[in-house]
Amino acid sequence: MCQADRKASLEESTDRLMRASLARLTFGLSPAAVILTYVDWLTSVAMSPGKQATLTRKALDKQIRLAIWASQSALDAKAAPCIEPLPQDRRFRDPAWRRFPYNLIYQSFLLQQQWWCNATTGLAGLSPHHEQALEFGARQLLDMVSPANFPLTNPRVLDKTLATGGANLIKGTEQFLDDWQRQLLGQGPAGAEQFVPGQAVAVTPGKVIYRNDLIELIQYAPSTDQVHPEPVLIVPAWIMKYYILDLSPDNSLVRYLVGKGHTVFMISWRNPSGEDRDLGLDDYRRLGIVDSLTVIEAVCPGVPVHGVGYCLGGTLLAITGASLARDGDHRLASMTLFAAQTDFSEAGELMLFIDDKQLSFLEDTMWAQGVLDTKQMAGAFQLLRSNDLIWSRLVNEYLLGEHRPLIDLMAWNADATRMPYRMHSEYLRQLFLDNDLAEGRFKVAGRPVTVSDIRVPIFAVGTEWDHVAPWRSTYKIHLLADTHELTFLLTSGGHNVGIVCPPIDTRCHYRMATVTEGDAYVDPETWLFRTPEHAGSWWPAWQGWLAAHSGAAQTPPSMGSTDYPALDDAPGRYVLMD
Repeated sequence: MCQADRKASLEESTDRLMRASLARLTFGLSPAAVILTYVDWLTSVAMSPGKQATLTRKALDKQIRLAIWASQSALDAKAAPCIEPLPQDRRFRDPAWRRFPYNLIYQSFLLQQQWWCNATTGLAGLSPHHEQALEFGARQLLDMVSPANFPLTNPRVLDKTLATGGANLIKGTEQFLDDWQRQLLGQGPAGAEQFVPGQAVAVTPGKVIYRNDLIELIQYAPSTDQVHPEPVLIVPAWIMKYYILDLSPDNSLVRYLVGKGHTVFMISWRNPSGEDRDLGLDDYRRLGIVDSLTVIEAVCPGVPVHGVGYCLGGTLLAITGASLARDGDHRLASMTLFAAQTDFSEAGELMLFIDDKQLSFLEDTMWAQGVLDTKQMAGAFQLLRSNDLIWSRLVNEYLLGEHRPLIDLMAWNADATRMPYRMHSEYLRQLFLDNDLAEGRFKVAGRPVTVSDIRVPIFAVGTEWDHVAPWRSTYKIHLLADTHELTFLLTSGGHNVGIVCPPIDTRCHYRMATVTEGDAYVDPETWLFRTPEHAGSWWPAWQGWLAAHSGAAQTPPSMGSTDYPALDDAPGRYVLMD
């Protein structure tokens, strides 16, 4: 490297370190992106006198509505409120909010919230991305100052404080200090020690039959005398540990499949460190899915594999399936995608964190660390559901002193993993920002791949309240796939709870419909209207689909093979690594 190049490299490194240091103070948000968004909004408002007049009129209307309602409610305590919370807003459902003056407080807050929604949307000339970011930012600020978050304006907190003589606040303070201490020491939440993989969760019997620098491949022991010949390979997301699909025995999808006569293999990803900064998406494809297919072929020779991918794992499985189809490799019998996107043009509110400036800022942070830290990822996901994951927890645990016992899914959610710098940058830029896979630009081995090359049957699952992979985004597989059979299932719940839906959970419901070659495209809203709802878990419906696409039952295969003998008992070593 010549002296000029070394100087330029040094200057670039200095700039990146400065931006990475700044990112720690701004919680990963790019100041430039925030300023540009605000200036765009402010300029649009300044150049829209009609919008200004509308906002002024709406503000006066809301004040008059509140005044009229206040006088009505003073005469009739059962008077209907002048504004109702949104269906998903549970903050003001308690009857205590109907008492004076709390009824005026929460009604005034909801009217202000509505006004700010009007102020940040519907502006001519404001870019859609900036409009969505402004609306999201305004909502976050309003959620922060909600009257539900403060003891003196929350009647539930005041009532409990009077009833317990302040014991709730003492208990809440103790819980806050314990959580703070655990955060500083890098410990899991209270109760997480009861859900150690291999002891209370991830206990389905099996063996690790293959290990490389990135994965362990687990083969689960059969529990039936006969099994379907086609094995099932599950590719979980590497953003979290694999055992969300093998939680407690009653909550385990793996145990359920094994009990129905399927030979199940699971990829367990290693938690990367800063030394793995240069691992890319193609490394995850090769060392993860392709290596696993090679091992499974040795254990179950001559039969194709049912590929199952969850979230990022589903996206990677689609990429791998497309590359295999392109190259004439027929090792997949079918493909199932759990809450996995292949088209990112409508990827939900996560897109608010993704533009060129924000990604450059995030890349500098990852460049300095070598990885995206678990706390940084958790913070972004919590903001998407701040009412449920931040503020309701603050109120319930620290003000009301009501500690919710940890369950297996919550313990798993706290057991996060890191993301290598190169892989995460490629994922965000090529898939999220540029949508290369959907538009035919994503390359594997130097050549583009396309989902339309996949010819095996596809089963796609979306969840109704998914904040990570919105179901209308996962539904776009209909526009990309060119297979002879595509089944789409929409289940109740969110990104995690919707997938972990065992048959014992009677609260679940789902809709399912199949399209075959030659059927006309149906848009998601029409599909939702036309498709009947079924009560119960969707697992049996999917398992029935798997069985229908599998051969006649036969003797289970051996655990491992001559070339790939058992190395360890499940759950293996990688899932236990911090």
